[in-house]
Amino acid sequence: MDKLEIESYKAEFIKLLKDTGREGVDELIEMLNDGKMRFFTAPASVNHHLNTDGGLLRHSLNTCHAGLKLREMVIAMKPELEDALNKDSVIIATLLHDICKADIYYPTIKKRKGEDGIWREVESYDINYRNFPMGHGEKSAMLALMSGLEIYDDELLAIRWHMAAWDLPMQSSELNRCINAARDEHPLCSLVNLADGIAANLLEWGKEE
Repeated sequence: MDKLEIESYKAEFIKLLKDTGREGVDELIEMLNDGKMRFFTAPASVNHHLNTDGGLLRHSLNTCHAGLKLREMVIAMKPELEDALNKDSVIIATLLHDICKADIYYPTIKKRKGEDGIWREVESYDINYRNFPMGHGEKSAMLALMSGLEIYDDELLAIRWHMAAWDLPMQSSELNRCINAARDEHPLCSLVNLADGIAANLLEWGKEE
């Protein structure tokens, strides 16, 4: 992804957030733009979807686009869910669900075997969790709170549980009850989980570099 593409996606990301009118949006954007966070230039993964500069930004937008489409579809089928799936809440939760990844990837050089059988050095990424080892969904929710953003319970829970069972230690009966309660009380949790899966597994299918 070149710099012009990243700047275009960045402008869209910022506009979507600012259009929610939430207090603290500017502070949140400043935090994400910080040289230590590197949100706008980070990859979405090391070996899988959008593992390229700006990949995390693109994935966040893909998840937001999918979430907004899902919202329209669900409301058309079940109109009584419109209030529970507030448009601004969908934008906030989808755009921020993976901000936990912003500071864990760093550039490195790895050796990769080509089709000719020769090993060559290539630019890649490695992972370091030491900056803020809070977990995954819980780290994203915590960072959103720490930025000073005005954010509501259903949005925090949707961010926390966006990985659903993939981020759940199955031996913890307490966390099992927590995720079940969150999804029962807040439809936004299920919508964000579905949007994330659509983005990573369908919209970004075959985009590994």
